[in-house]
Order: sequence, then structure tokens, then C-alpha cells
Amino acid sequence: MRPDGKRVKGLSPILAAMPYIMPKRYDAQNTITEYIDEEIIKQYIRQKRREGKRLDHMSVIMAAYYKAYLKNPKVNYFVMNRKIYERNHFCVSFMVLKNQADGKADQTALKVFIEKNDNIFKLYDRMQKMIELNTQSTHANNTDKFASFMLSLPVLPRFVLWLATLLDHYGLLPRFIIDLSPFHTSLFITNLASIRTSYIHHHCYEFGTTGVFICMGKPVADFVSGNYDKKLMPLGIVMDERFCSGHEFAAFCSDFRRYLTHPELLEENFDGSVDEFAEEKEPASV
Repeated sequence: MRPDGKRVKGLSPILAAMPYIMPKRYDAQNTITEYIDEEIIKQYIRQKRREGKRLDHMSVIMAAYYKAYLKNPKVNYFVMNRKIYERNHFCVSFMVLKNQADGKADQTALKVFIEKNDNIFKLYDRMQKMIELNTQSTHANNTDKFASFMLSLPVLPRFVLWLATLLDHYGLLPRFIIDLSPFHTSLFITNLASIRTSYIHHHCYEFGTTGVFICMGKPVADFVSGNYDKKLMPLGIVMDERFCSGHEFAAFCSDFRRYLTHPELLEENFDGSVDEFAEEKEPASV
């Protein structure tokens, strides 16, 4: 048992052997490029804005990913010390640009936790509050403070990283460190489209438990259907293949595409429950 997950038992022999065959995460990375319909996403965001509700591309992708995960929970497994674990929470790490006091741009890592009774609007609001706070030049989040402390002494960074890696290896890394670390996450996502840059296939970090990395790229002409007036957004996806079979990843991707094609399905609570704090609807007239 680890603070962030429990050991998965009863695995098929071949799946249980994968972390021994490929002990390093960079050995086990598979990559794929998905193209999502930019017009559907933009139209949906504009429609919600007319209704007084703000959303963005990243919140739609995160919500679709989480909704697809609920139907395919193995994508939230991870490998540590050649063992496969089921994560006991779901979180997404992402990078944001931060304006420094001298006017130069910097970046910081944030991590948002998603719950089953969330929906796309709750997720967006939580992300925006985090982004607005952490893009201020005067604010340093706990992750930044911890990194600054490590770098303040010449020998400390190497020692702390060595110790953290050792403790993590044996499941002894404290939960508060895991919560601080953007590298201990269900999904890492970056938006290169926001700086008008093409997507890349970004590696999953060896340190931590990142199992999937998604990179959003600037939209391109729809070469799939040949309608070059239409735009597609490429997603460079990198996956650790050791904890989930190809069939299970394929089923997840199918659901992921479905929710991106029908983002209105993300408006209700992700687990289908009714929000007890939601405003009551007017009774239908007879």
C-alpha cells in the first residue's frame, strides 16, 4: 500500500511481467497523434459563452479525458518499483506561463484534482482560480517554494531528489510531497496551441508516476476529410504501455473521442449524480 494507491493483484502473467521486461518508463512509451474537430470545440465554447458560462479548450479535453477514464479505470494505474498500482485519486498536472516582476515570462506547474461529482463548469472554475492566483508575479505556490528551497543550497537538490526517489521506490514518500509534485499525476497536459506552436510527443517523466502525457498543438487544416477550410487540433499523446493493454487503451480512446465530439455530455456531474446544490428547474407546464 502506498499513500497514493494500492497494489493491483490478479493481473495476467504477461501484464505483470511488463514492468520487469521494461523497468524504465521511457522504455515503455507508445505514441499516437489524435486529431479532434476544432470547429465542434470552438462552437461549443462560443455557445456556452453566450449562455454566460466560460470554458476553454483545455477544460474540455480534461473533462472528456476524466469522463472516459470513469469507463476505463485502468488508464489511472501506474508503475512503481516494477509493480502496478491503482491510483486512489485523479489529478491533472499542467504548465502555465507566469509574468515575473521584471516583465519576463516564466512558467510554473499546477495540479488540479478532479472528483466524480464535478462537471466541466466546476472543473473550469477551479482551474481558473488556480491560474489567476499562480500567474501573479508576487505569488509562489507550494511547489515553487519547495523547488526554490532545494536550489538554495548547492548539495541539497541532488540529495533531496535522491531521497525522494528512494522513498517513492518503496512507497514511503509522504502524501503531502506527492500532492506537491506535478510528476505524480494521472495525466500531464500542455497547451502549445496557446503559443501558436505545433504539438510534440512529450516524454512521460521517469521521476514520479505520470502514465499519460498529452500535448495540444496549434490547429491545422482538415486533411482527413479534405475540407481544408475546416480545422483540426492535433493531440500528441504518449502512454506508458505497462499498466494497460492495447485493447483497453483503444477502448479508452474511443470514449475520449466521443466526449470530444459531444462535449455537451460533460455538463452533468461526471458520475451521473445529481448536484444537490444545483438550482431547481422550473416545473414543466401542463
